[in-house]
Amino acid sequence: MTAELKSTTEGGTMVLTLSNPSQRNALGPEMYAAGIEALNGAENSNEVRSVVLVGEGPWFCAGGSLQRLSANREREPAVQAESIEALHNWIDSIRTFPKPVIAAVEGAAAGAGFSLAVACDFIVAARDAVFAASYSGVALSPDGGLSWHLAQFLPRQIASEWLMLGGRIDAARLHALGLINEVTESGQALSAALALAHRLNARAPNSLASIKELLGEARSATFASQLSQERDHFVRNLHHPNAGIGIAAFLAKETPRYE
Repeated sequence: MTAELKSTTEGGTMVLTLSNPSQRNALGPEMYAAGIEALNGAENSNEVRSVVLVGEGPWFCAGGSLQRLSANREREPAVQAESIEALHNWIDSIRTFPKPVIAAVEGAAAGAGFSLAVACDFIVAARDAVFAASYSGVALSPDGGLSWHLAQFLPRQIASEWLMLGGRIDAARLHALGLINEVTESGQALSAALALAHRLNARAPNSLASIKELLGEARSATFASQLSQERDHFVRNLHHPNAGIGIAAFLAKETPRYE
């Protein structure tokens, strides 16, 4: 069965399903291109307020296909470089997408599947879900921005442990370290992610887009430049119609309905 990315909608949420169940939803170039295309469409749709990324069946994603990687060893290095660039373009599109993206993780998120999950704005994971960066087990190194994300979010010693030893990390440990927002019972990650999406969908899209952009730039910005960015976003949002809706609803003790 060919790997594909399925797209459905639940209210104001686009659900993107990694579908390659015979290989535990291993990724491939088809998914990378489809992922970028889906996010481009969602960005331009006023009906889509958020995105949930989920795996088909009991797994989230096993990462790259070792069979494909083995075959690529017999080809020019540029072939694999091009494939990784395509993955990285998808990862970057998730990070720069102006709407919230939620990973709903059941089973395991391994390798590039782990990278996909941590690139999202939120992670909801089943209690028995596991995360693995097993690259060193087959003499490889991380891709998909995993080394950057772990280095940003974790002490160096923990990131070194996970990437160099390649062990399995359970959802409880990631939750304790702040990488997972919510831990659910097995089989409930998607429903919990959709409930979170529903809450986000009720917020003003322009406000969420500003917050995501500010958070994305903050780690590389100076304090002075971040203050300038906060000023500019605040003023722009104050003069957006949604600020009028939100302020009026708050003063009237009503529920706002944002555009």
